[in-house]
Amino acid sequence: MVAAPAGEACRAGRGHPEPGSLHYRAGLKKTELRPHLRKCWTIPPKANAEFAARMEDVLAVYARPYDPARPVVCMDEKPYQLLDHARDLLPARPGHDACQDSEYIRCGTCSIFVWVEPLRGWRRVQALSQRTRIDWAGQVKQLLSVDYPDAETVVLVMDNLNTHGIASLYEAFEPEEAFALAQRLEIHHTPKHGSWLNIAEIELSALTRQCLDRRIADLDILNTELSAWQNATNTDQRQVDWQFTTHDARVKLRHLYPKH
Repeated sequence: MVAAPAGEACRAGRGHPEPGSLHYRAGLKKTELRPHLRKCWTIPPKANAEFAARMEDVLAVYARPYDPARPVVCMDEKPYQLLDHARDLLPARPGHDACQDSEYIRCGTCSIFVWVEPLRGWRRVQALSQRTRIDWAGQVKQLLSVDYPDAETVVLVMDNLNTHGIASLYEAFEPEEAFALAQRLEIHHTPKHGSWLNIAEIELSALTRQCLDRRIADLDILNTELSAWQNATNTDQRQVDWQFTTHDARVKLRHLYPKH
């Protein structure tokens, strides 16, 4: 499938405003009111004990000192649209930027998994064609068997996606192996509408800006690019210094706590 040209929406807003429109009202500048624009945000519920409990649980995990025997690892995933160019790119030349046509070809979707240990400055990123329970279980097995074979327990922080649970291990492996893997996990879920508490989501945002700001049509090419980003960030050992504490939450986010 080929998407519609991106310029149509822009052209629709050009020209002069109609008499009586908002732009003609006294004292208003053109950009002050933009009712067609909205910012999307995950708004947490007010005075919700479940949200407060899970938030403080995750914040307590982030406050733990570094322990290689019990590393704190955060994971997240995002869907990704594979796209190809409908027409050849025009390369950059003196005085002119590179140009790409606004039309594109859809090449399917995939899911990008991100695992990050904030205090160590380590990341693993991989794109899979699906995001089933079996896929998540396979990623967990790699985490425990390859990434942290010597760790006593991996403290895992993640959101409440339906595939993120011990049951997925039993769906993917024999009971003995599923139980052995589960015994090495200490799972902490972020609250619903509180994904900002997941450090892996921050890493996904950085990954999107630094690596996914162009069209990628093939899953293998995508994984090559992700591997290059992963190796560069791991070499740099960029750690995450989480500053927001339980005390901060009780002061700045007191509206999220039940009132007594």
